[in-house]
Amino acid sequence: MSDSQRFPVAAHTLAYLAHKGAYGPGEAAPSAVLAASVPTNPVVVRRVTALLAKAGLIATRPGASGGAWLLHRPEDISMDTVLRAVNGCAHLGSPPAGAKGCPISEHIPRQVAKALTAADEAAGHALSKITIADLLAEDPPSLAGYAPHSSCPVAA
Repeated sequence: MSDSQRFPVAAHTLAYLAHKGAYGPGEAAPSAVLAASVPTNPVVVRRVTALLAKAGLIATRPGASGGAWLLHRPEDISMDTVLRAVNGCAHLGSPPAGAKGCPISEHIPRQVAKALTAADEAAGHALSKITIADLLAEDPPSLAGYAPHSSCPVAA
């Protein structure tokens, strides 16, 4: 799975678990069910749920009767927490090392790294105002005034 898919899959997964009321092992949603909702491969969902579990947002149980469930209420899970759980804005890449002896190559990677840090902090700040509960709401104030990004396919 590409880094750029981790965050949307994680957000979708958490919203699905909240919608289904999966707050304990008895309500656990299997990766195949979560994958059908995204839609993606169950392996992709298991990779993302492993990151979400490591961050303490969900718990998982392996096996035929396994699945994932939330450890927090949806209104207590901010989207910046989700972003950090799946390794931030890593999909923006990292600067190449640069060529030795070239003044540009020795300077630019450090500056690009700072720009990536700025982007990560800006994304975190904006996402800190949005929760999983907001994703489930029809028109939450935290998303008022925003339209879906032009590159995102939206169900009609």
